[in-house]
Amino acid sequence: MTIRDGKAYRAGLGDGRAVTIDGTAVPDVRTHPAFRNAVSSFAHLYDFQAAPENRETMTFDIGGGRRVNRAWQLPESYDDLLIRRRALEAWSAENFGMLGRSPDHVASTLGGMMMGIEVFERHGAARAGAVRDFFHHARERDLFVSYVIQNPQADRSKSAGLQANRHLVASVVDEDTTGITIRGAKMLGTSAIMSDELFAANIQPMVRGEEDYAVSFAMPIATRGLRLLSRKSYEAEVRDEFDYPLSARYDENDAVVYFDDVKVPWERVFVYRDTDVARAQWHDAPTHVYQNYQSQVRLMVKMRFLAGLGRRIAETNGTVDMPPVRAKLGHLSAQASMVEAMVHAMEAGGYRRGRYYLPSPQHLYAAQVLTQEMYPQAITALRDLAGGGVVMLPSSFADFADPELSAIIAATQSSPVRDAVGRVKLFRLAWDAIGSEFASRHVQYEMFYSGAGHVTSANAYRTFDWDQATGMVDRLEASYDLAPPAPPLRAAGEGR
Repeated sequence: MTIRDGKAYRAGLGDGRAVTIDGTAVPDVRTHPAFRNAVSSFAHLYDFQAAPENRETMTFDIGGGRRVNRAWQLPESYDDLLIRRRALEAWSAENFGMLGRSPDHVASTLGGMMMGIEVFERHGAARAGAVRDFFHHARERDLFVSYVIQNPQADRSKSAGLQANRHLVASVVDEDTTGITIRGAKMLGTSAIMSDELFAANIQPMVRGEEDYAVSFAMPIATRGLRLLSRKSYEAEVRDEFDYPLSARYDENDAVVYFDDVKVPWERVFVYRDTDVARAQWHDAPTHVYQNYQSQVRLMVKMRFLAGLGRRIAETNGTVDMPPVRAKLGHLSAQASMVEAMVHAMEAGGYRRGRYYLPSPQHLYAAQVLTQEMYPQAITALRDLAGGGVVMLPSSFADFADPELSAIIAATQSSPVRDAVGRVKLFRLAWDAIGSEFASRHVQYEMFYSGAGHVTSANAYRTFDWDQATGMVDRLEASYDLAPPAPPLRAAGEGR
């Protein structure tokens, strides 16, 4: 096998992982009704990259005839970054930007760590070696790696070490010559149930005395003692994809990940009991920028989809030529174009870090601040365009099976450009994008996946070129001053 495909991905999930949902252990995530369609959606991504016509776009040669997804590529030029982005973009287009934690996300995280390997070398040769080894292990197998980097909320006024339950947050409870033992929980485990391996770390600030929490490491999902507690499955409640076409396919799921005295071998430990390096792995290395650049590429695709959905809603309602509707569509298209422009700015404004070429942190964090506010605005715009059309729909696809009901639906679900089935189909899709539980989760996700607003704003403040901006102010101020007062006029004959 030279390129990983969907069959190989599926085979890797039959490993006896400990997943629980609705109080019951899941025997096989590949066949369970809560996860099987999402597994199929991820498998489709691997089949897409393995298709001969997509081989050059989606993959690159790492030697020995082995090709892997370009998400693992470490760009050494502006052109490399663009080639890689086109692969991320093509993959995201296959799920309309709905899979926020597709395999290219944490591949980007690990790539950022590799491009900042000197951060780990300062921490110690063994820890840097662990990062290198795991990156190559995951890249050469084109693995789907997920991550958990947030702590359970609990008492948010207190840091991890000050919680009432000392072992609420995953921390080191033991160590020996073979490795460390981890006990406690992490979140949000997005896509972890469907991934091959898990990267665990702490992205929240820590203080002296919290060294037990200052660790990062990786392990297979099926590691003994690793337990995944799934949230409610939106996929499981869908009877037919006609009614919920997004929920049925792209519920990537989220899970609380609990480490029940999990043993992590030293060769998979990247940071160990060092609060400064726990921070530096994200921000001194280009990790945080590189992973969130991938997220903005995905959002660019998603915003195109939402703009297209808005246009189809207006056409179906016969309102597309009304000036207020065109104005709303124009604003929605401007938002989609803004995300695309920011992605291009990240690339054009990129910088060199040793041999590598990386996207601009300033433009990345500016985009995050703006898109956190923009996404719920876009959803509101779609709600305005759809109006009551997404509410007064047949109860389900089954209503069309009854001839009498079908006739009533045909009369009441009319459109100038679609038949009744087509109209219901579009508005069901619209509801699943803006109003279902799946849609609500996406609003929450886009608003908070990169941190709370004050966090992203602080990143934007930190990376903005203030010297250039304030220098302009200083230069203008230096160009003028208060004129000295004119000497007083003398009276005639005075001073003689």
